[in-house]
Amino acid sequence: MKKTMFPALAILLVAGCATKQYPQAPMVSTEEASTFDCKALEQEIAKGHSMQEQIDQTGQFDGRTVLGFLGDFGIGNGMAKSDARQKVQGRLMQLESLKTVKCK
Repeated sequence: MKKTMFPALAILLVAGCATKQYPQAPMVSTEEASTFDCKALEQEIAKGHSMQEQIDQTGQFDGRTVLGFLGDFGIGNGMAKSDARQKVQGRLMQLESLKTVKCK
């Protein structure tokens, strides 16, 4: 019995590490900044808000949350979610700054 439990437990622990995939938002590149017009900025800002909603939906409690908790007490998923939120917020701040400059 112990021989069959160990592989199953090991698989569960490995599978639990950061099992959720959060959307990642890159920072605004200089090429993007130079080519975006007001309409494109509005679209990118809308995409950023949509990405924030996706992060919140992905972060909801489900089976992967349980696996993540079993693997690393949920630390990996928490760090991934926090990182994704920071990246989206950073991109949105950059886009809003560009909007104030370009769309007066």
